[in-house]
Amino acid sequence: KFAVIGDSGRGTSEQHAIAAQMEAYRKRFDFGFVLMGGDNIYEGPATPEDYRLKFEEPYKPLLDAGVKFYAVLGNHDDPAQIHYPPFHMDGHRYYTFTPPVGVLSKLDTRVRFFALDSTHLDGEQLHWLQRELEQSNAEWKIALMHYPLYSSGRYTLRARRQRFALEPSLVAGGIDVAFSGHEH
Repeated sequence: KFAVIGDSGRGTSEQHAIAAQMEAYRKRFDFGFVLMGGDNIYEGPATPEDYRLKFEEPYKPLLDAGVKFYAVLGNHDDPAQIHYPPFHMDGHRYYTFTPPVGVLSKLDTRVRFFALDSTHLDGEQLHWLQRELEQSNAEWKIALMHYPLYSSGRYTLRARRQRFALEPSLVAGGIDVAFSGHEH
């Protein structure tokens, strides 16, 4: 079990309220990690104070309970976020991972996540994605990105561009579900 959030990083009372709801819901739906769909820390270069106010404080109870967060970059994110250890990006704009050991128990090796930098798609990333999808024998393949592939909202044209660039690789590679942020 896991949770998905996006466009959360402002440190506002609304973010704290959502975090409190996540903590309360976790008592009934014991998720072990959270996917972050970008725009993790808004308003320019992220300072240590930004990380504290816009991530560590709102999600403190979850972090203290051992819940891990896996992030992708959004269009309002400082690219240096890839080096922030609690986002588990390990210095990479895009990466792949399996759930933390024990979180999904028997499913640990049957699920693989593909975290993409949909803000800066390039040929190198698309080639990486195709290679990783081909090499994965996971039963469930899950993509995470900031920009959605489909939208009837304000960003319909951007979604169409994302779909044109990514959908063939996602379909051919067997992605079962894709989560995104941005359209809020």
